[in-house]
Amino acid sequence: MKKTYRVKSDKDFQTIFSQGTSVANRKFVVYYFKKNQSHYRAGLSVSKKLGNAVTRNSIKRKIRHVLLEFSPHLQPYDFVIIARKGVEELDYHEVKKNLLHVLKIANLYQEGLTSEKKL
Repeated sequence: MKKTYRVKSDKDFQTIFSQGTSVANRKFVVYYFKKNQSHYRAGLSVSKKLGNAVTRNSIKRKIRHVLLEFSPHLQPYDFVIIARKGVEELDYHEVKKNLLHVLKIANLYQEGLTSEKKL
C-alpha cells in the first residue's frame, strides 16, 4: 500500500477516534471519518496481546492485502482497523470474509464502485 493510502500520524488517528464513528464484529473494529479527499486512507492497530511481532506483522500483512484487493470498492474515508482477539488464528480467507462484513456494515465498501486505483 502506498504512503498516500495510509493513516500514520498520531494526530490523524486521534481525529478518527474522537470525531469518527465505529462499527464492529467479533474480529475487527473499524473507526471511520469522512474527509475531503479522492481516495481512502487506512490505519491498522494490532495489539501486543495478539502475539509476538511476527504474529502481529502477519495479521497486518493479511489486512493490507485484503484492502489492496478491495481498493476499487472503498469509499474515500479515513479509517482505522483494530484487530480483536482471535484474528491471529484466522487464515487469509477468513480475515477477508470478516473484514468485508465489517466494512459493509460501515458502508465503506460499495459493490458498484469501480474506479481503477493503482497502489
